[in-house]
Amino acid sequence: MESIVRIKGIAYALLSSASFGLSPCFTLLLLGEGFTSFEVLAYRWGIATLFLVGCGLWAGRRFLLPRRMWGVVGLLSLLRAATSFSLIVAYANIATGAASIIHFMYPLAVAAAMILFFGERRSVRVLAAIALSVAGTVLLSSGNTGPETGNAVAGMTAATVSIFSYGAYIVGMRKSRAAELDSTVLTCYVMGIGALLFILGGVCTDGMRLATGGREWLWILGLALPATALSNLTLVKAIRAIGPTLTALFGAMEPLTAVAVGIALFGERLTPWGIAGIAAILAAVGMTLVPPRSREPQSTD
Repeated sequence: MESIVRIKGIAYALLSSASFGLSPCFTLLLLGEGFTSFEVLAYRWGIATLFLVGCGLWAGRRFLLPRRMWGVVGLLSLLRAATSFSLIVAYANIATGAASIIHFMYPLAVAAAMILFFGERRSVRVLAAIALSVAGTVLLSSGNTGPETGNAVAGMTAATVSIFSYGAYIVGMRKSRAAELDSTVLTCYVMGIGALLFILGGVCTDGMRLATGGREWLWILGLALPATALSNLTLVKAIRAIGPTLTALFGAMEPLTAVAVGIALFGERLTPWGIAGIAAILAAVGMTLVPPRSREPQSTD
């Protein structure tokens, strides 16, 4: 039974990170059309919330949230919203490769938090896999690390903020009362509160506009459904099945997806450094696919 749960958790984590890797592509396309950061995020989280609410109602989920849960769910929503906003600021100011390198330090933050604050046993294999995956991300993004036309300091600061906000969100999903809630219900509340915050931010700054073009809605749906609704729902399921540290490690599929999209849609070339990065990431993932062997008790005969 434990092995089945582990396999499911790994599958959820891989699906979550792979689908989340589509986010930079759709985000940059919408920013290129003149959408503001708040508009992009409001559409992203709003559409994703409506979709998951519909799925939840179809499946018979109850969306009544106990009063004692509002505080922790609100905090998790703020952490997740801070991650999304800081990443979009980073993408707008520095190259996506540089932003990915900085953001992908979050597995180290998760592992450190679990060891220091929650007494998780140090696993040399997992820590080595995390270090290998981070190195792979650096290699994979090495050709796209120069600053763009924005404020490099603001971009790097925002990407750094995303490390800690996303790491805290992942740990909080497992170690707070929110773990008692249904995955779909919890994801809907986290994204719904985030959508309201982004709408409020848009109204208070440059306003919100209605997307009317078919191409715009195609990109919005791509960002909202696979890169947000699917990614966040499977993230919660993965955290509950295999824990925050392993879930963070499997986030290595995010840069792989981003590179694949860049090659397929934007004609980007895969460099030898990129191939080395892919090999390192796949090796890191492979190190954790096989569960550690339990030590057999020694015979006293």
